[in-house]
Amino acid sequence: MIVITGISSLVTNDASLERGKLGIINNAALVVGDDNKIAWTGEEINLPSEFVGTAINVDGRAVIPGFVDSHTHLVFGGDRSGEFEARMSGKPYSAGGIRTTMAATRSASDESLAINAHRLAKEALNTGTTTLEVKSGYGLSVNDEARSLKVAGQVTTETTFLGAHVVPPESAIDEYVDLVCGEMLKQCAPNAKWIDVFCDHGAFDVDHARAILSAGAQAGLGLRIHANQLQHGDGVQLGVELGAASCDHCTHLNGKDISALADTNGRTVATLLPTAELCTRSKFPDARRLIDAGVSVALASDCNPGSSYTTSMPLVISLAVLNMNMTCDEAVWSATAGGAAALRRSDIGNLAAGSHADFAVLNSRSHIHLAYRPGVKLVDAVFARGQLAAGSLR
Repeated sequence: MIVITGISSLVTNDASLERGKLGIINNAALVVGDDNKIAWTGEEINLPSEFVGTAINVDGRAVIPGFVDSHTHLVFGGDRSGEFEARMSGKPYSAGGIRTTMAATRSASDESLAINAHRLAKEALNTGTTTLEVKSGYGLSVNDEARSLKVAGQVTTETTFLGAHVVPPESAIDEYVDLVCGEMLKQCAPNAKWIDVFCDHGAFDVDHARAILSAGAQAGLGLRIHANQLQHGDGVQLGVELGAASCDHCTHLNGKDISALADTNGRTVATLLPTAELCTRSKFPDARRLIDAGVSVALASDCNPGSSYTTSMPLVISLAVLNMNMTCDEAVWSATAGGAAALRRSDIGNLAAGSHADFAVLNSRSHIHLAYRPGVKLVDAVFARGQLAAGSLR
């Protein structure tokens, strides 16, 4: 048992406390049980005497749930720094750049792919991320997608088959869709929890995306969709129609899209990826329209080598507040409980009793500093499953 005391501000995301969206407890304590789950939270003055264990005083620092990054592409070879430099010189971003990473991924060994994925996962952990979703999608062949998912499974249980990222240059689209829905899905499904498709200009149209997601659902996989990133289309409508857990990007939406998402009552989450807009110099989505309409919103990093090469959820939070009209509370909720909702998980992203003891200790007295101080190292220590996993409390 571990007892954490001296917490200036504890973000629990526990709605049952009736303390606002974040369930904030001031002057708080937190107890981690022997099962590495949250046993108790409350004001330190009310800490029950039966909770005796290793005592850790965080000396007036804030504690928040570990970030849940529900959209990443950590399995790849090489990088695309040259493409980034060209884009910063005025070349527009398109989905075609994915093929550059495809070639590097296919030529990379399993070991080098795993080393890179573990490196990025550790980087994310050091900035407070305790749960990652990781996609395949840079192999684009049966063998390379299957081995990519095996690598993804080394860093997370939230693995996503994204064979439908783009069409590889050696294939025609109809032929490739048949492959994705057939042999590729058969080989990849055992190591995947989810299936995803890039439904946008330069990738897959709605009919192809529907066929791919439907095949994935028949194979027992949960559904996710890259939708409406590069231009307005019917990707969000398709995601809602098929009951996807999350429609991701959602940069170009109209009123019909927002209403469709709102009508799911949180069953389909809109996952926003502001670092992708930052790194492609694109229009930021307006989170305010979504939230005011009652849509559940998640924030994620979209970590990938082409359009968002970052693992920093604090940066994502800051961008969401500064550029997407979110409040500080909304952004922190979306990066924790919102990400959990996008993965249809209730045991992470919050610090309610019975949830996994995944949390970050900040070097400030309030979670507001995550947006207030962009680019500053704000996470002192990270606990994953009740154990100190990164950083230090010294």
